[in-house]
Order: sequence, then structure tokens, then C-alpha cells
Amino acid sequence: MPSAKEMRLRIRSVRSLSHVTKALETVSASKVRKAVQAENATRPYTEKAWKVLVHLARQPGHTSLHPLLVQRAEVKKALVILITSDRGLAGSYNVNVMRQAQKAFGNFGAPVEYIAVGRKGRDMLMRRGRPVMAEFSDIQNAPTYAELSAVGHLAIDEYLKGEVDQVYVVYTEFINMMKQEPVVEKLLPLDIEITSHTHGRSTTHPSAAVFSYEPDEVTLLSEIIPRFTALQVYQAVLSSQASEHAARMVAMRNATDSARDIVAVLEMEYNKARQQAITNEMLDIAGGANALAETLAGKA
Repeated sequence: MPSAKEMRLRIRSVRSLSHVTKALETVSASKVRKAVQAENATRPYTEKAWKVLVHLARQPGHTSLHPLLVQRAEVKKALVILITSDRGLAGSYNVNVMRQAQKAFGNFGAPVEYIAVGRKGRDMLMRRGRPVMAEFSDIQNAPTYAELSAVGHLAIDEYLKGEVDQVYVVYTEFINMMKQEPVVEKLLPLDIEITSHTHGRSTTHPSAAVFSYEPDEVTLLSEIIPRFTALQVYQAVLSSQASEHAARMVAMRNATDSARDIVAVLEMEYNKARQQAITNEMLDIAGGANALAETLAGKA
């Protein structure tokens, strides 16, 4: 059995660790709110851009006006943007999103290349021998659109050059503090109907609204579609960040609770050990007193 000193040191160590995990829980809760606020701030622009885009794309013949709307006859290669975290201590967050990617693209039927957003995803992909085209890491919490636009524009450029025929994003959708789900979404070519269903946006029928466009429709499509696609990636990163911090908050809360339970058990064992030590000392004293009394009685 460990000595009383060793048990005191262990109790102190576990209690210090619980203070660290509690601080990490508090920081993560703050970061969740910041990421959610940043994602919500993009929604008005996204909704308006989406409304104009749907109206343009649903005009007769307009789906052929931009290459990002045209479905290719054969998929020779796909590109997947995999969004994970740079750090651990987030429970099963990274494992779940990687498992979702493996489920969707493990037997895709065509070569798949990856853009890794986050070091954890990059490391897992490299361990499994998956080709990584590019890596984006050290992304600050709730980044601006300008800081992340390079991710979406890289995928768009690869698609327009004909290097890939489809582009997907795999990320973790933030639902609430206790629920986050890994999802796979197709980014390119942009499918109006599927994207409408996925994002739950209101898609007013072209005949129900009258728009006057300036400049012309082709120019607008060329501007809106790339921005909208890059914005989808941006929102996916923000949602993933909120999910990451929520998962870390829950993990740290569980770790704090476990540490407190361990401290309670250790303190109970320590108190038992002290009681046993005191009892043994009292028995030794009593035994010595009895021996002394017997010795004195024999001399008398």
C-alpha cells in the first residue's frame, strides 16, 4: 500500500489536473459561442446570394452558362475537403469525422484526393496512405472569410482546370452543445435541388419573383457561384470549430468529474490508512504498557 506521503502527493496532483480541465472547459464554452456567432453572421449574405443564384440557375438554359453548374458525364477523380482540428482532447470528434470520410470514400469507385483542414485529419490521412493535395492548419477560432477563402478557391480552381470532376466537404455539423454530427456534402458541381434540400433554404420559384439584373446573368453567375462555394467551405469550418469546442467542453467536463471522483476515493483511502496507522500506534503503545506493567509486577 502506498505511504501517506505518496497518497497526499497523488491527491494534490489529481486535484491540480481537475483545475486545468475545468479551465479548458470554460475556455471551450466561450469559443463555441464565438464560432456560432460568426457562422450566424454569414447567414443573411448567404441567404440573399442563394436566392439570386437559384433564380438565375433555374432560368431555361442557364445551367449551362457556368461550368460549376454542369454535371460531368464521368467522374475520373474526386476531391474531398476534410475538416478536423489541430489539437486533441476533444473526445471522439476527429475519429468520428474521419470514420464518416472513410465510409463515404473508402470504396468510391474513382481516385480520391484530399485537402486537409486541420493537422489531425492530415495525420490520419497520411497514416492511411491517402493523397493529400494541400494542408491548412493553425486556423484561429472564428476566422474571417478572407482568411479561409483560399481553401474554397483551391478546390474551385482544381475543378475548373479539369483535375477533379467532383468536390465534397466532410465536416462536423454543430446542432447544439450536446449533439454534433459528421456529414458529407457535395460542393461541385453545384446541384441546386440537392443543395436546397441540404441547407433547408427557401428557394422561391423563378416565376414568383421578378428580378432585374445588372450586369448580365452570365457575369453574375461567374461572381456568385465561386463566392457561394467558398462560403459553404467557410461555414463548414465554423460549424466544425463550434463542434470541436463543444466536444472538448464535454470531454473536459467529464475529465473534471472523473478527477473529483478519483480525489474522493483517494481521500477515503488516505483517511483509512491514517486511521489504521493511528490504531497500530495505539496498539503498540498499549502492548508496551502491558509489557512494562508485567515486568514491574514480576519484580514486585
